[in-house]
Amino acid sequence: MAPLPFNNQIKTLRFLKGEMTQADLGDRVGVTRQTIAAIEQGKYSPSLEVAFRIARVFGKPLEDVFHWADE
Repeated sequence: MAPLPFNNQIKTLRFLKGEMTQADLGDRVGVTRQTIAAIEQGKYSPSLEVAFRIARVFGKPLEDVFHWADE
């Protein structure tokens, strides 16, 4: 499997949000803890809806959570 063309700041943002767990974030966006873990590790590409929901939880624009790997 080829690496995804983008990175994310989810782990950092969870830490800054009071050390939110992957399970807590998953519950808030409607996915499992395993899905959040896979997204964080770059093993799974979230749907656009899930990506926006994750960004909304952190009060950030999508571009502050996900960014192209070459930037």
